[in-house]
Amino acid sequence: MKTIINARIYDYKNYIENGFVRFDEKGIVDVNEMSRFINSDNEEIIDAHGGILLPSFVCAHSHIYSIFARGLSIPFHPNNFQEILDQMWWKIDAKINNDITYYSGIAAASEFLLNGVTTVIDHHASGEIRGSLSSLASSVSGVAGMRGIYCFESSDRYNIRDCISENGEFISSNKSDKCAGLFGLHASMSLSDESLRDISSICKNYPIHIHVAESQMDEEDCLNKYNCRIIERLDKFNILNKDSLIVHGVFLNSNELEIIAKKKAYIVVNTTSNMNNAVGLPNVKSYLKHGIPVMVGNDGLSSNMASEYMNVYYTSHLKNISPTEISLDDVKQMIINSNDYASSLLQTKIGEIKQGYQADLMIVKYSPFTQLNESNIFGHLFFGLFPAFKPSDVFIGGEHVVKDYQLTNAKLLSELSVAKLYADKLWNKVKGGK
Repeated sequence: MKTIINARIYDYKNYIENGFVRFDEKGIVDVNEMSRFINSDNEEIIDAHGGILLPSFVCAHSHIYSIFARGLSIPFHPNNFQEILDQMWWKIDAKINNDITYYSGIAAASEFLLNGVTTVIDHHASGEIRGSLSSLASSVSGVAGMRGIYCFESSDRYNIRDCISENGEFISSNKSDKCAGLFGLHASMSLSDESLRDISSICKNYPIHIHVAESQMDEEDCLNKYNCRIIERLDKFNILNKDSLIVHGVFLNSNELEIIAKKKAYIVVNTTSNMNNAVGLPNVKSYLKHGIPVMVGNDGLSSNMASEYMNVYYTSHLKNISPTEISLDDVKQMIINSNDYASSLLQTKIGEIKQGYQADLMIVKYSPFTQLNESNIFGHLFFGLFPAFKPSDVFIGGEHVVKDYQLTNAKLLSELSVAKLYADKLWNKVKGGK
């Protein structure tokens, strides 16, 4: 049994000024004011010293393999989004085998944990398709102990039958509180009607995870080839199932948003990546007005989800030239949405600090010099902590995975040194070596 004491406890719904949380590997067993704390025998005490105790973060869309691209120098002179894919990402992912996939998961997990991210929804791509999702899950959810929801991005640039089989088999065989699957598709522009028909016959009621209208080119391709817009096309093939993840959505129109809302799907925005790729910014307020739940991902860039939430907030104001375009309450709801979604897919309870929930938690040191209370704590978090967010301690399922800013998992640390060698192997392969 572990107990965190002297903490400001906040889970985006409830706040305790000075409290304690008692938990074990099965979940949280007690949450209360410090005035009611009684020390129990055989109990490990973690003193938060007035720090803020939060649920750990969920990253709602990532590309874990991309962490090995950091610092890679290859010829790169794109003029549009398709050329970004052709000149970089499709060159890289084609060279990834299952060993590289495994070690990219080791590297990514180590950074996620240090930034308080304990659940990731990943969208994988690699030249070796079969067994790739198990390789990724074995490092991220196995060695590192993170909760993960995985898929392979089906695309006509690969053997589409292998993509379909990899998704279907992984979903069927992985249904636990640590590991689950979605049915992955790359994007409309890389999937023919024949491929969508094949996917439709297998997909059934599986939620899909797909890039949509990340670039204007994706919508133009769909209109030119199929005389309809992307969401209309997906709906025609009956693959836009409940809980599907529509990623990016920068160029969706009102009719598409109505379909997404009707289907009870989610939109996952990745604003930092959109800025980096110069494709445009999502109209978050429009999604919210249509009643579509919004979540936030990192698209394989920074592992710091706090900065991703900041960028969604600020760019939404800038895009519409309005300092009230979306509110802090809207951002808070995006965090809650991510927790609720992951809880549903993983068939567990994360995201709240109360009895019966998993002890997926983090402590952030903070000494406010202005008043902090229940009414303004999220403002303190957003403006005071998010700009340089770094938790001192992180827990997954009650396990202390980051302690005093350091990883505690010996196996993860040992594998991390090997991961560096596999990053070099990928670089050599991309540059034309063996």
